Amino acid sequence: MSGLDARDDELRELMDDPACDPVRLRRTLERFGLVNRLVSGWGAVYRRRIRPLAIARGEISVLDIGCGGGDVLRRLVALARRDGIAVRAVGIDPDERSLAVARRGIRHHDQGGGRGATPAIELRRAHSSDLVAEQGAGGGAFDLVISSHVLHHLTAAELPAFLADSAALSRGLVLHSDISRSRAAYAAYAIGITPLAPGSFLRTDGLRSIRRSWRPDELAARLPPGWRVERPAPFRLLATFEASP
Repeated sequence: MSGLDARDDELRELMDDPACDPVRLRRTLERFGLVNRLVSGWGAVYRRRIRPLAIARGEISVLDIGCGGGDVLRRLVALARRDGIAVRAVGIDPDERSLAVARRGIRHHDQGGGRGATPAIELRRAHSSDLVAEQGAGGGAFDLVISSHVLHHLTAAELPAFLADSAALSRGLVLHSDISRSRAAYAAYAIGITPLAPGSFLRTDGLRSIRRSWRPDELAARLPPGWRVERPAPFRLLATFEASP
């Protein structure tokens, strides 16, 4: 684990290969829902940061950049609805394979109907820069902009544009959640993911993700003014930005 001393942004994840096994990719994306519930800390982030914002505004619009299989967006929308909060939700991802899984997840979740069902979530194949170009100079289009496990996919050169896009798209709060690189995180994930990993990329790519991820001090040093790094849960970091009123 000596490779954990420095971030390895040359390492590539198997699921990012356009020619990767589609069955393993689908399984990986589908199982992210359970993995994220166990390790990502979004439940606590919702209670501490998102719910107060939504209650203050009476409703909330959410953009998930790099939404992948859509599990985080579905969960946050369901939590808000449970609290009686109206939600407008958009998920974007440049990979049509991920969006196909997200669409199936929404349909499956909605089949039960009733209070727990997820309202319509708009999914689009797009980059954050596409939405910024569409928006023009009109100001932030969303109360909340989020991402989950996107930061570690970015090179140091790509990070500034991503942060600028997300800040431009928000009229409220930006929350980018990711892994915090450490030997403890690496060892715990290597053991804990074993039951869920067969037939997927979860183990290999998860360990590569940790090696690619930032430590809080590393990320903080690269954030522009107005941004900060929080620690919402063990082995996690949260890059946050609050738009000016």
